Order: sequence, then structure tokens, then C-alpha cells
Amino acid sequence: MKNKRKGLSAWQITMMALGTVIGGSFFLGSSIAIHAAGPSVIISYILGGILVYFILRALSEMTVSDPSQDSFRSFSEKAFGHRTGFVVGWVYWTGMTLAMSSEAVAVSILMRKWFPGISTAVFGSITIISITLLNLLGARKLSNLESILAAFKLMAIIFFIITGVLLVTGVIGKVPVITFSKITHQPLFPSGIKGIAGSMLIVMFAYAGFEIIGLASSEADDPQNTIPKAIRYTTFSLVGLYIISTIVLILLIPTAAVSENVSPMVMALNSWGITWAGNAMNFVMVTAILSTMLAAMFGLGRMIRSLANENYAPAWLKDKKDVPYRGMLFSGFTMLLGLVISFLFPRAYVFLVSSGGFAVIFTYIMIVASEIKLRKNNLNIYIISWITLISLIVILFSMPFISGQTSGLIVGLMIIGIYLLIYTIMKPYKKISKTAVDYNRLNRIRHQLGLNTEFSKELSHGKKKLYKRRNKKHHDKN
Repeated sequence: MKNKRKGLSAWQITMMALGTVIGGSFFLGSSIAIHAAGPSVIISYILGGILVYFILRALSEMTVSDPSQDSFRSFSEKAFGHRTGFVVGWVYWTGMTLAMSSEAVAVSILMRKWFPGISTAVFGSITIISITLLNLLGARKLSNLESILAAFKLMAIIFFIITGVLLVTGVIGKVPVITFSKITHQPLFPSGIKGIAGSMLIVMFAYAGFEIIGLASSEADDPQNTIPKAIRYTTFSLVGLYIISTIVLILLIPTAAVSENVSPMVMALNSWGITWAGNAMNFVMVTAILSTMLAAMFGLGRMIRSLANENYAPAWLKDKKDVPYRGMLFSGFTMLLGLVISFLFPRAYVFLVSSGGFAVIFTYIMIVASEIKLRKNNLNIYIISWITLISLIVILFSMPFISGQTSGLIVGLMIIGIYLLIYTIMKPYKKISKTAVDYNRLNRIRHQLGLNTEFSKELSHGKKKLYKRRNKKHHDKN
């Protein structure tokens, strides 16, 4: 019992999820949703939070019930076969690379506030190259930097809320107290139900990254109790932060004035003459987005390595080193390619957010569909999962309700079709390496047991350790 490893607490997992989720899709992308839905975007964030809760519950329940599966891709493969596992893995990776390209554009838009003479393409390219090179240093050297940058995300939103409340109540700014009548003077549904439906993709994209909770189940202390708590804490924290900051934003500026070319939070503070706060907010948001990109690149490189180890990716992407250099360089190159392609469209940022958002929603659809297929024993869960699944499908096909998102829908469907075609041509299910599968399975067991030895040592000494533990348990019982 002395060597028992203490796992992650509910709050630790929650903070990890919040640090991963909050990024440019909220700080800048929210402007698209707010402009489309008006004050009713608050309803969108509430509906999004409800869907997030049920998706998280589906993923965590599957993970707790079958810890041997290492990702949502594995559950899709278990439920629907190798073809689906291949497509889900590659679509999610593609979507996340496009999402990170959108984050690079977001950084560029924010930076142009100070350097208007430098183009978005140049800033975006510098950002992607820098993030890729930093990740090549390895996780240990980046852990402290990532923790500091992640904290800036929460600080940014809390800073905006506090400053906005002080403005609304007339404490600063020397302006009359602003009341909720300012919201009622604006049309609640400027674009009708279509505005809410069309905004849901951006809203769900702002929640993207929460799936880390399901994947952290194997690292949790008492997963059966810790994970449900972490789900509640994360959902309520995100929904609370998003809704409160959006209400403050709507009180400060008209929703019709919001533009995707500038952060709505910076615009709100600048409109009330607090330029220093706008500049501070701009700086913090840049660091927050860079934090998201660092964390995402860390995962993208390892995702490619995982796909390569199971012969779902070209052999030259396999990397036996701790830092998956090849996967990261390949992901960074793809981000640059996505950035270049985005400028072929009139609204580059909207294209990247919508196409990346499509891939993320598709992944969530497959998570819920996998739970429906694998866990039919509870009728209530079964019904809720079907409602969640249908809602996510409706969100996908509501994308054209917002101008510029149609291209993202078309590209998303094309991505799925392309990967289905690639799978059909390559037939990877005939070439799946048993050694690679065993490597991944044993590596997961090693990770769950908290061992820090190399895999070669695990292979040679693993049985010996297990026998010792069994003998010890037998001795304790006697």
C-alpha cells in the first residue's frame, strides 16, 4: 500500500480542462456567434454547455468501463470497426490542425492592433513556426511555460468581467449606471432561430478540448467519483465564465457592432475609453491563445505517432523517441498549409474556424454514437444519447445559416470522403501490426500503473513486478 500512486483530483482535472479549452475560439471566434445570434447567444452558450455535459459523460463512462482504450478513436474503432477508427483519428487530427491555423490567424489579428503594417499571413506563419519549434524542446521544458500561459486565460476573462462590471455600475469611467434595459433595447433574436442554430458551431468550438477529461480517467484518483465531479466542475465553470462575460459584453457594446476582425472584449473596453485595459486584455489574450497552440501541438504530434504505430499513418511518421519530432514537424507543416489555403477564401478566419469546428463536432458525434452502440443497458442514458446525437447533427447542417460557414461544411464533408477513399485504397486493416497494438496496450498499462521506466524495461521486468504484487496481496490476505 505504501507505493500506491495518488491520482489527479477533480479540481486538478478541471483546471487542466479549462486551460486546454479557453482560447481564440472564444476570445475572437465568439464575435461571429454574437454578431449572428445577438443577445440570444446567451441561450446558445447554455445549450452548448448542456451538450458538453452529455458528451463528456458519454466519453468518461466508456473510459471508466474500459480503461484499456486509450482515446475516443479507440472506442469508435471498437464500436464500428477499423474503417471508422481510421477516419475518426485522421478527421480529428485534420480538424485540430485547421483549428490551430485559426488560432494563428487570431493571434495575427490581435497583434495587428500594435503592428498594423505586418500582414496576417506573416504573423500567422511566424506563430506556427515558433510553436512547432518550441514543442520540439520536449514536454518537461515547456511544462512551466504552459502552466503560466494557461493561468493567463482565466485571468483574462476574470479581468474583463471585473472591469466590465465596474464600468456597468459606474464605479469607473465616469458614465451613468448601465442597466439591463440596454439588452432589451436590442433585438433578442436579430436573425431568428436560424441565428442561434448557426451560432452553435462556433459556440461548441469554444468548448472544444474538454474531451481531455474523458482521457484523464485513467489518471484520476478514484475515477468513479472523481470524473463525474470534474465533469460538473468543468461544465459549470465554462458555462458560467462564458455567459457572465457575454452578458457584460452585451451591456457594454451593441451586438451589431461586433466584428470578427477584432476581439469583442478589446472593442468593448476601447469603446469606453479604457485603452490601457484594452491593450492589457489584448496582450493576455495573445498569451492565452499561444498556450492553447502549445498544448494542441503537444497532442497532435503524439496523435500522429499513435496512428503511425498502428499502421494508420505512413511508416516514415513513426518515431520511437520521447518527443515525436516527425509528427510535430508534419503537423506544423500542415498548419502552414491550412493557413495558406484559408487565404483563398474571402473570410479566412471564418473558414478555418468552421472547417475545424466541423471536424470537432463530427468527432463528438462519433463519441456519442459509440456510447449508443457499446452501452445499451441504461434506457435513460440511451435516450439522452440519441437526443445529444441528433442535436449535434442538426448543428452541423445549420452551418450555412451564418455567412462564410458553408465552405467549412463542404470542406468538412470532403475531408471525411477523402479519408474514406484513402482507407479503401490502403486497406490498413490487413496490415495492422500486432506488435504495434501490443506496444500501445502495454504502454497504456505502464502509464496507468505510474511506472517511469522505459518500455524495454517494462517488457523484461513487467511479469516479475506483477507476480510480486500478487504475492504481496496473497500474503496480506493470509
